[in-house]
Amino acid sequence: MDWKPYISTDPQIMHGAVCFRGTRIPVSVVLDNLAAGETLERILDQYPSLRPEHIPAAIGYAADLARERIVPIPA
Repeated sequence: MDWKPYISTDPQIMHGAVCFRGTRIPVSVVLDNLAAGETLERILDQYPSLRPEHIPAAIGYAADLARERIVPIPA
């Protein structure tokens, strides 16, 4: 999945943390929840501004990061 349309960083939002575009929700929050075994439904219930496509975008971002293929994220 191409995560770039869904993820951005902006120094004015959450101190520049990598967040889902149009939200103040850091990608790390979704990844932490997935790592803790939370279901997709529960994550989406806990964070109503998230959309279902944000979950695979977070996983795609993490996969690229693990492969060290991350390039600067456009704002």
